[in-house]
Amino acid sequence: MKPNYPQIILSFAYRGCKVEIDRDESDGHCIYAAWVNHEQGCAVAVPFALTSIDAIRKAKLWIDQRCSSI
Repeated sequence: MKPNYPQIILSFAYRGCKVEIDRDESDGHCIYAAWVNHEQGCAVAVPFALTSIDAIRKAKLWIDQRCSSI
């Protein structure tokens, strides 16, 4: 079995966090995930999205929800 390494296609800063969009393939279709690196560590904010735009939108929402609760 081959290891599955992240394929980061986009990285950007948002509200003090670094967001990384990962692209993978499942059943012949591209799928996306979003990793968020922040002061406390790293999290998979979006484990699955059908488009990179959706992964970005969901990652920003994930960050906004955590920043507003502090």
